[in-house]
Amino acid sequence: MRLTMAKGENRSAARLAAVQALYQMDIAGTPLPETLAQFESHWIGKEIDGEEYKPAEAAFFRDLVGGVLKEQRALDPLIDRTLQAGWPLKRVEAIMRAILRAGAFELGKRKDVPVKVVITEYVDIAHAFFERDEAGMVNAVLDALARQARADDFAKG
Repeated sequence: MRLTMAKGENRSAARLAAVQALYQMDIAGTPLPETLAQFESHWIGKEIDGEEYKPAEAAFFRDLVGGVLKEQRALDPLIDRTLQAGWPLKRVEAIMRAILRAGAFELGKRKDVPVKVVITEYVDIAHAFFERDEAGMVNAVLDALARQARADDFAKG
C-alpha cells in the first residue's frame, strides 16, 4: 500500500470531491463553509459505506468549489450558449451542472492545468455518473469552452 499519491491522483480526487460538493450545495443549499468542512473532515480520504474516498489536494478542492461559486454568474451563461439549443443549464441534471461548472471554471481560471487534462478528468467524472452519451456531451461542451477560453493553446497545434 502506498502512503503517498501522485499530484495528479490527488487532483483527480479533488475534482471528484468538488463536483460532489457543488452538487450537494445545489440540491441542499448547504453554505460553502459548511460544505468544505464536511467534505474535508468526513469524506476526503475516508471510507464510507465500504467506499474508499481517495485523499485529495485540499487547496485545489477549495479553489475549485469556491471559484465555481464566485464565478457562477459568468460561467452559467457561457455554458448555456454552448449547450444544444433548447437545453439551458437550469434544465440539466444537478450533477451534470456541477461537472460542467467545475470544468468551465478550471478551463477559464486554472491556466496552469493543460486543456487536455481538464477535459479528460471531467469526462471521466461524467462516466462515473452517466452513460456514454452524457459523457460525450461533457466532452463536447468543455472542448467548445476550451476553444473560447484558451484559443492560443489550440493555435499552437
